[in-house]
Amino acid sequence: MLKILRGLTLTLLVFLFSYSSGKVASELNVNNIAESYVKLVLEVGLYDPDYVDAYYGPPEWRPSKIETRTEKEFPYDQLREKVNHIIEQLEKIDQNQFGGLEKLRCAYLMEQLSSVKAKIDLLSGKRMSFDEESKALYGAVAPTYDEDYFESVLKKLDNALPGEGDIYERFNNYRKEFIIPKDKLDAVFKIAIDECRRRTLKYIELPENENIILEFVTDKPWGAYNWYKGNSFSLIQVNTDLPIHIDWGIGLASHEAYPGHHVHLTLLEKHLVRDRNWVEYSVYPLFSPVSLIAEGIAEYASIDLLFPGNERVEFERTVLFPLAGLDPSKAEKYYKIIKLRDELRRYEGTQTARRYLDGKISKEETIARIRKYCLRTPEEAEQHVRFLERYQSYIINYSVGRDIIKSYIEKRGGTDENPQKRWELFCTLLSTPLTVSGLQ
Repeated sequence: MLKILRGLTLTLLVFLFSYSSGKVASELNVNNIAESYVKLVLEVGLYDPDYVDAYYGPPEWRPSKIETRTEKEFPYDQLREKVNHIIEQLEKIDQNQFGGLEKLRCAYLMEQLSSVKAKIDLLSGKRMSFDEESKALYGAVAPTYDEDYFESVLKKLDNALPGEGDIYERFNNYRKEFIIPKDKLDAVFKIAIDECRRRTLKYIELPENENIILEFVTDKPWGAYNWYKGNSFSLIQVNTDLPIHIDWGIGLASHEAYPGHHVHLTLLEKHLVRDRNWVEYSVYPLFSPVSLIAEGIAEYASIDLLFPGNERVEFERTVLFPLAGLDPSKAEKYYKIIKLRDELRRYEGTQTARRYLDGKISKEETIARIRKYCLRTPEEAEQHVRFLERYQSYIINYSVGRDIIKSYIEKRGGTDENPQKRWELFCTLLSTPLTVSGLQ
């Protein structure tokens, strides 16, 4: 009996050693694949200056810069061979030995690699429709709404706006009252950022060294941008080409900083790059599924999470409006109107982009629709078209991304009635490997 037990013990030890060795080998293989993925993203980034949005991995992994980027010189076959080889290596990994996080890691890498392959195709000159591109790069397609939906929102706006006549003219004349004077921009944004950070820290612990710098710039196709530099630091730029309205204070602070992009990327760096040495998170390819998730998180944070109920209007009425020299008594009505405006922009902007980039409407028709349904001034419409021409189907990430994050949280109990649960689920999303397919 003792010999049998010894034999069973030896067999069990051999099994455990083999299992442990197999798991370690598999993890090492995933680490190698992750390194190859990072280096490939950096190489693809040589042919599109917008592609690598952030990188804070080993400096020696950066490839040498190229002097020219022409279609003839684009190494399509070489890059396709690389991405296919990495995908094949990932498919060979035995994930049965992995826990949930490790499996999510593999799923993330596979989704990102599929997007890199699509980006290589696009850089080689392959044509895709708007929906084909968004599916290939971001893993999602924007829904389509009929004209009646937008007309119904316009009718609500018509009733909410003071005066009579053309909605477009009335909206933009009304909104002029709520422009932040340029000499007050810095103060308004810094107070807004401080408030968003204060509220975020009630639920999320951040590294002691985390920090942001705010900078005002001009001549950009976007309104604001977070440039994450690594080591818990972000440079946030605000474009001052056009007038900036008071709703941008909290909107920018929550989306770009707390608890949006800055917090999201800070926690990914801390929990996945620093704590687990998952190097794939040290690079951020802009045109990939990670952007749909990131923009979705930032939009959800800004619209649904940080200021529940009437708290935003109350804070702005008592703090930001007086700081900007605006009439606080008009805050509540202003935000009712802005909410309707945002409902128009969130979805009509995507549909107009689809039609324009698919060649179904001209630039002039696009600007006309942006002015009618998004209520943008001619200058704002021109800037928006510049954004579309440069970033193409990226625009879906704001609306579709937010819808996916909102649905995911609400289905798990994070509703208006349970704000604590909302924060718990949101915090988990901020520091966990995520895939678009998994969230959907």
